[in-house]
Amino acid sequence: MTQTIHPLVQLAREAINEYLISGEVLKTPDGLSDEMKESHGVFVSLKMHGMLRGCIGTFEPSTSCVAEEVIHNAISSAVRDPRFMPVTQSELMDIVISVDVLTSPEPVKSVSDLDSRRYGVIVKSGHRRGLLLPDLEGVDTVEEQIKIAKRKAGIVSDEPVDLFRFEVKRYK
Repeated sequence: MTQTIHPLVQLAREAINEYLISGEVLKTPDGLSDEMKESHGVFVSLKMHGMLRGCIGTFEPSTSCVAEEVIHNAISSAVRDPRFMPVTQSELMDIVISVDVLTSPEPVKSVSDLDSRRYGVIVKSGHRRGLLLPDLEGVDTVEEQIKIAKRKAGIVSDEPVDLFRFEVKRYK
């Protein structure tokens, strides 16, 4: 039985493939679904053999629609994530792609308003912001989630932060 690939995941794969072959950014396709026309932040995660291979996204929309966010963030995940060497064409067939469409971040008053399975977290101190998606393997507590988000933002562990939460629709 073949598994149906969600159109957003297919779009991410096509965008990466086109960029790796031609160096060109895929044009936004015609006939977008209502969801693809909406405006949300989007993260595109790449895994190879179960290990993270790239993950780039936007907290809030930076383009006109979800489809464009997916195209740009998929390319960035593949070739601009500073933690990894750029993805090669030969690797692409072994890469598993997931797309997270984010709800708008909302401020929270305390850690008790968070849940690491249900909500992603954004920490903010001055101009520094760090984000961690929800329901990540190996991140079992809100405290771990906040600690990782702070580290990503360059915020020391005991520094006070403003907290925000968001939910995602995750497509694989």
